[in-house]
Amino acid sequence: MSQESFEINAEPRADMGKGASRRLRRSGRVPGIVYGGKKEPVAISLEQNELRMHLDHEAFYSHILTLKLEGKNEQVILKDLQRHPYKQTVTSHVDFLRVLADQKLHVNVPLHFLGEDEAPGVKTGGVISRLMTEVEVEVLPKDLPEYIEVDISAMEIGDSLHLSDLKVSEGVSLVALAHEDDRGVVSLLAPRVEKAEDEEDVEADEAAAAVEKPQAADDSGDADAGGDDESGDEES
Repeated sequence: MSQESFEINAEPRADMGKGASRRLRRSGRVPGIVYGGKKEPVAISLEQNELRMHLDHEAFYSHILTLKLEGKNEQVILKDLQRHPYKQTVTSHVDFLRVLADQKLHVNVPLHFLGEDEAPGVKTGGVISRLMTEVEVEVLPKDLPEYIEVDISAMEIGDSLHLSDLKVSEGVSLVALAHEDDRGVVSLLAPRVEKAEDEEDVEADEAAAAVEKPQAADDSGDADAGGDDESGDEES
């Protein structure tokens, strides 16, 4: 478990509704809520720039945070966040869940892939395909990992690693495996083979010929149709 710590300064928020939230964001603050932990939910606001600096750290999303509110500290985790698709701003709200020492959490933890340059399959031209970038874990707060390592240094072309292949620390369980869902995490694929130029030329010629043939049939059909018209005129 990482020793990195995060402190968030919050203020209680009395005004509710969309209009109040818009005014709050214009003032440089972000609306939010803290709930859970056998206490009533509390509406809060946070300083946008401070929150933005925290969000630049990967660990912030899977870490026990200290929320400082009205002179008291509460242990929380980030549960929900709405951000602008490309700007580094929170567009709507941020939610925090209070943490109890004896209550297990469900948290998404990032995966760190190690040993890609050492993998034999990569050295022979194979391509790593990451099927997952994070995984949901069930864990007590004291055992919450900042990330889970995925060692791919021994992978050959055609190899795959699944959730059951991951090594997690004691006290950490993978939620998907508890539901017998042993999904793939990473695969090492064979390199793509580029077509030779002469093969591409042959295919292009065949495609051109296929386009020309229906045109020739149309021309023939027009000629036949014209002949019928002329024959009809002569009979009349």
